[in-house]
Amino acid sequence: MLTNASEVAEYIRAARTQSGLTLEEAALATGIARSTLQVIETDPSTVGFDTVLRVARELGVTFFAFPSGQQEQVIRLTAPLCDRGPGHCQPR
Repeated sequence: MLTNASEVAEYIRAARTQSGLTLEEAALATGIARSTLQVIETDPSTVGFDTVLRVARELGVTFFAFPSGQQEQVIRLTAPLCDRGPGHCQPR
């Protein structure tokens, strides 16, 4: 489960680097300034949420939301997809 903005940054940065894109190339591909992408990859809490989601989507990162009352069920169902076990999914 994502618990803070820096975890979002890790996923976005991992997606960019795993695709072999430089900051400049990814910024051009997503239509934002290189400096904005750099901020998203370090502290996305300072950038508009819509922009962060759009960049994530364009780099192939998907997030999903669920009611907090269903957290245990979601953890149990997604645990097999995680490298480090329930509640500790990390960028691959």
